[in-house]
Amino acid sequence: MGGFLVWYSISNISIDVLIEYFKEANYSWIVLGLFFGILSHLSRAYRWKFMLEPLGFKPKFTNNVLAVLVGYLVNLALPRAGEVSRALVLTNYEDVPFEKGFGTIVAERIADLIMMLSIMLITLFVQFDFIYELLTKNFNPTKIITGLVVVILGFYILTSVVKKAKSGFLLKIKTFVSGLGEGVTSIFKMKKKWAFIFHTVFIWVMYVCMFWATIPAIEGLNVPFGGILIGFIAGGFSIAATNGGIGLYPIAVAGALALFDIPTEPATAFGWIMWTAQTAMIIIFGGLAFLFLPIYNKNK
Repeated sequence: MGGFLVWYSISNISIDVLIEYFKEANYSWIVLGLFFGILSHLSRAYRWKFMLEPLGFKPKFTNNVLAVLVGYLVNLALPRAGEVSRALVLTNYEDVPFEKGFGTIVAERIADLIMMLSIMLITLFVQFDFIYELLTKNFNPTKIITGLVVVILGFYILTSVVKKAKSGFLLKIKTFVSGLGEGVTSIFKMKKKWAFIFHTVFIWVMYVCMFWATIPAIEGLNVPFGGILIGFIAGGFSIAATNGGIGLYPIAVAGALALFDIPTEPATAFGWIMWTAQTAMIIIFGGLAFLFLPIYNKNK
């Protein structure tokens, strides 16, 4: 799938032209964008401690950072598997029960989802016509409602059965879900809720700044504020849909920028430069974190 998307994206711009864009790019802006990205990762690792403390755990900040970086690296290979690896790192090196650590990550993702929805809401006000057309074209309200009803009924039946379990496999599920729930609800037990909210907002502001700062890397690429937000959202969904957005990220970003009459070539080149910079940062820092973890925790 990723290979096809790469081919499709490259079909919109010749490799020679794309290479020329990479050569002529202003890497000072790219480095600035990566700096914002690094700040977001450090903030995410620091924010994690606010969720673990109510559960009675105080892992080292360094291990939190390494776990976050390893998680991003794993997500490049297997989408959403990075969250599992993050929890496993703290289980191995900080003795945090997996289900509780994973529960805090689920709660963290809920907070991130709220932030993404907030950015979409802001974008809705800035570019109402585009968002309305996108939603009406791609989503069928009847199917969504039917799906939600089925999911809610299925969830109710499953939880009823699991709650009554007293032995066997269902009891293990009950124990796991109980620990998971404790991790998720840790967000409501935090003493430093405002610090958590600050870091949550800061992380996403840094994400947007990373996108914004990379735009001037391509000379003559002028993107209005609405285009920055829509391009950022499109890129975010592409990363969630594929392994790190491989192939799809440049397509999604170029498609978003095309709404503002930005030519395909520079828009596609920007998407590739943006994606390459992010991916390279994750591979380098994630790889170093993976190697450094056992060294830093050699006593474990």
